[in-house]
Amino acid sequence: PDPAQAAAAVQHALRPGPQGVLDGGRSLGRVWQLSAPGPHRVGDLQVHGALRVERNGAGLRVLNRVPLEAYVAGTLGREIYPSWHDETLKAQAVVIRTFALHRRAQRRSQAFDLGSGTRDQVYGGVLAETPRVRAATRATRGQLLLHGGAPILAAFHSASGGRTASSEEVWGRALPYLISREVPHEEDSPDTYWRARVTGTTLGRALAPLGMRLGAIRQVSVVDRSPSGRARRIRLSGSEGSGTLSGRALRSALGEGVLRSTLFEIRSGQDEFTFVGSGHGHGVGMSQWGAEAMATRGATYREILDAFYPGVTLSQGGSR
Repeated sequence: PDPAQAAAAVQHALRPGPQGVLDGGRSLGRVWQLSAPGPHRVGDLQVHGALRVERNGAGLRVLNRVPLEAYVAGTLGREIYPSWHDETLKAQAVVIRTFALHRRAQRRSQAFDLGSGTRDQVYGGVLAETPRVRAATRATRGQLLLHGGAPILAAFHSASGGRTASSEEVWGRALPYLISREVPHEEDSPDTYWRARVTGTTLGRALAPLGMRLGAIRQVSVVDRSPSGRARRIRLSGSEGSGTLSGRALRSALGEGVLRSTLFEIRSGQDEFTFVGSGHGHGVGMSQWGAEAMATRGATYREILDAFYPGVTLSQGGSR
């Protein structure tokens, strides 16, 4: 049947109670579990696998134990355009699977392996699956990127702006397979060139939560760039003081939808600043628009992965 119509027929209106989980006025105990394979509806999601619901502060935490390949399909349809080239979808499927197992190895002592949002990977569940997404997942079933016998940190981003960043310049951790690489043919990306205008007052207010109370900003300049050209340190002068912060911190303060990357220049105007940039995301690992450009020019998913993660091994690792 259509997955959208196959969600569990019985739904529970769960909420936190004094001793745990309530279903309406009925206590279900400290933890409530649903072991049937689903699909089940959780908020706006429909998911495969078992559910565990537990009290978490003033709310509830919902944990979904999902088979790896179902997770890959449910994430692939949210992390990339499902209409893109088959080879791009296959490359992204391998990356998602590898990233998930890398995170699981890091978090063995924690309550869950991955979150469902952008801090890890965006998981869309059953409704994110399409026939082409399922086909790409099946075609790469169990395939992982390994380095030293372990799943790599398979970082990826939307568009690099022409060159990826190394993990060392962005996160301070050098990894041999996450080095800066030239990325040609990203011109189809809507983020090849972008602009963002920000007033000095708005910028000053955005910095205040960081403890930088500089007043209305009057001058902004990039004082240090990383090897790939990204803004590493920014100096700001305002009506009440001056200071410096990282390009990543400035991007976070203004919002990642405003500063789409840290690959930008700054132009000063009357009472405002224009950030002129390229690319979207942190810039480390696989550029999705770069991968799509390679696929449309005849590259296989293996060639795409080799280009963005040099020195790793594509291995049949497992699907659990």
